[in-house]
Amino acid sequence: MSTENREFIALIDEEQSGRRLDQAAADLFADFSRSRLKQWILGGQLTVNGEQRRPRDPVIAGERLRLLAEPEPRVSIAPQRIPLSIVWEDDEVLVIDKPAGLVVHPGAGNPAGTLQNALLHHRPALAEVPRAGLVHRLDKDTTGLMVVAATETAHAALVRQLEVRSVRREYEAVCRGVLTAGGTVDAPIGRHPVDRLRMTVRNSGRPAVTHYRVIRRFRGHTHLLARLETGRTHQIRVHLAHAGHPLVGDPVYGRLQLPAGATPALIESLRGFRRQALHARRLAFQHPASGETVAFEAELPRDFRQLLNVLAQDARSADA
Repeated sequence: MSTENREFIALIDEEQSGRRLDQAAADLFADFSRSRLKQWILGGQLTVNGEQRRPRDPVIAGERLRLLAEPEPRVSIAPQRIPLSIVWEDDEVLVIDKPAGLVVHPGAGNPAGTLQNALLHHRPALAEVPRAGLVHRLDKDTTGLMVVAATETAHAALVRQLEVRSVRREYEAVCRGVLTAGGTVDAPIGRHPVDRLRMTVRNSGRPAVTHYRVIRRFRGHTHLLARLETGRTHQIRVHLAHAGHPLVGDPVYGRLQLPAGATPALIESLRGFRRQALHARRLAFQHPASGETVAFEAELPRDFRQLLNVLAQDARSADA
């Protein structure tokens, strides 16, 4: 990867005239994410007629935008031979079915053994892509689908799709309590003011919207389909806990609660399910190269299916 800045030039046309600088730049320099472009505007790497301006300043036809794009730092994480479940792979993207227990990237307490380490072993060229191709994440014990960019251009395109909320992400979940109907939780999420490992609903948080519908009701639990409109940390877990229906097994936002008259099998299953019952089932996005919408599905993992079976058996025994 080159260590030198790359220069890009663009002219504002009549169609762009009058728009905010950051909006025009997002269209004219589509290979880069909005967040990176905003940083470059604020840092003076993206100028208008040689002058530094604010992201919200309007531009007019004929003005010249000059961008000195800084290269992304090369990933220095060590490759590791870790099994991957690859649902799809081509020159531009990979779609991974992540198992429970696999951390997405190295951090405090997890210096290695992550999905990022595995990806760098599987495809060493990802070291040249921002964040080794990662554009979103799943919590350690959440299972299911993730898309990984294989090129810098694909990375920028996928980040852009996430920013404009055109990536469709659907999850299956099992929560505590019986929901009578689907709905939407529209509540901002931010870092908990005391416990920095938790997120919480708070007015100063970032906008967050989760849609959900009922798949099946049990005696004391509900099987849900949830769709993310935004992608905040722990979003589904926080929103359902905020609504009074925390996920089964969630060690952070929930607690074990056994329904009255639960069968021994259900008691054993609930006590033994030690992760949040959350699975990223479906993922759809616009392919960065072809522009076509591609969609993928991942079946529920075994422990999730077993939980549903025991809940169904418990419900039948109550009806008998």
